Amino acid sequence: MSDPLSPLAAAEAAAPVPTGPAGAGQVPGGPGSGGFETVRARSGWAMVGRRFLRHRAAVAGSVLFVALLLFAFAGPLLWTATLDPSSDAKLPPGPAHPLGTDRIGHDMLASVISGTRFSLQIALVVALVAGVLGVVLGALAGYLRGWVDSAVSRLVDLLLCIPPLVVTAVLARNTFTLGQASRDGGNWLTVAMILALFTAWFAIARTIRGMVLSLREKEFVEAARALGASPWRIVFRHILPNTVDVIIVNATVTVAQAVLLESALSFIGLGVRRPSASLGLLINENRNEITTLPWLFWFPFLFIVLISLSVNFIGDGLRDAFDPKQKRVGA
Repeated sequence: MSDPLSPLAAAEAAAPVPTGPAGAGQVPGGPGSGGFETVRARSGWAMVGRRFLRHRAAVAGSVLFVALLLFAFAGPLLWTATLDPSSDAKLPPGPAHPLGTDRIGHDMLASVISGTRFSLQIALVVALVAGVLGVVLGALAGYLRGWVDSAVSRLVDLLLCIPPLVVTAVLARNTFTLGQASRDGGNWLTVAMILALFTAWFAIARTIRGMVLSLREKEFVEAARALGASPWRIVFRHILPNTVDVIIVNATVTVAQAVLLESALSFIGLGVRRPSASLGLLINENRNEITTLPWLFWFPFLFIVLISLSVNFIGDGLRDAFDPKQKRVGA
């Protein structure tokens, strides 16, 4: 049960294989002895990887996302701009400043690198916290049922009825003082925790609850229960590994949603604040320059779009790769 995709792998491995002079376990047409090719057993993860690599948009999204990560976290090591505010203000994109400078002489490439880093940090923290909270609560609600299921389900129903942007905006406004207690670190972590706790986890919990309700009636769960396994072991050792595909896909979708929500909050002045600088904050600070200095607005906007597109492409590819109903190609 350690491989959640083992039933799919077993189905392929159990497919009838012609036998002949070259021996069992070989199929005709290969480069082997007598025109036969040896059939290699493939694990479920290997099949997922092959399906994912055949999804061109997902591969392109993965390459783009890795490039964005390198740009955000390795960029400050490679690009250090020294500016003279008296002469370098409001410069258009050029060789010295590839993305131009703002109205007070800050290099926009350095600002976009910093903004991309903070936006990705927020998105990854949101995906991690919301994923863990949603998976644990959803799994416990689905397996234990009773009052645990009722409490989690009613809380999820309540949160789903409230517009997430309104909730996060109100909470962010009232926690700015707490988030800016450290002037060196800014309030990006506070914004990330608010987004994780009040926007993302309940959709994951509802999905995992539905899957666990189905899996708890399977024979392998009955066998584990008959052998005396505790509920915690059954949930986290036997049931959740069979939902790993849904967890991974939901985590990628959460990353994209977090980037957009954080950008919306920062754009209306209720998200990240200085000294942190997310992409949404850069757009907010330069929204009045869209006609006179358009590069100050469009470059941060472009990077928000690139992050969202790359993560959504990855999510689509993972969803197709994990789907056991996908047509077998090149098997």
